Amino acid sequence: MIRVLLVDDQPLIRSGFRALLDLEDDIEVVAEAADGREGLELAREHLPDIALVDIQMPVVDGIEATRRIAADPALAGVHVVILTNYGMDEYVFDALRAGAAGFLVKDIVPDDFLHAVRVAARGDALLAPSITRKLIDRYVSQPLDTGAGAGLEELTGREREAVALVARGLSNDEIADHMVISPMTVKTHVNRAMTKLHARDRAQLVVLAYESGLVVPRNS
Repeated sequence: MIRVLLVDDQPLIRSGFRALLDLEDDIEVVAEAADGREGLELAREHLPDIALVDIQMPVVDGIEATRRIAADPALAGVHVVILTNYGMDEYVFDALRAGAAGFLVKDIVPDDFLHAVRVAARGDALLAPSITRKLIDRYVSQPLDTGAGAGLEELTGREREAVALVARGLSNDEIADHMVISPMTVKTHVNRAMTKLHARDRAQLVVLAYESGLVVPRNS
């Protein structure tokens, strides 16, 4: 059973998502919150698998709520998925850096929404190639963060290759084809790299790859 926490200051949005999720046999909405502070409290109380968090909320906004969840060792199993009305805007990048596993636009079609919840529950990042390109564009004009990616020297050559391909937006199956290995071996390389780099998920791994200079934007 996938346990979901809804965090949004608009009751109509919460009720709409809840109605959709309640129809699924493998998904349970465990709690609802109207702001980030309440969401953090409920996350600690219920330990959901997924926290669907709106970006713009009163009291504590979604980015700060995400940052606090990501920083709490007791909430290491909670995957934050950001909800936004605007698609890939400046807030989404900040949310990914704060520790979000990905993001969803609120006008997403129901089937895609349910699929995304299940993907996030597996620990996979919700990073479509278009989003990855936005991240790449963001780094073209930025200097490298010399403090990012501590632990890169501990990665094996195959782990570094796998991380670089993740940062290009490739799926495990696509990486497997590129590296001529099995998808399970890809997953092992990625998981080990995440552990060594202290990355919560694939989304943070992508950010670290560009911040550290492991991957250089193609058009830089």
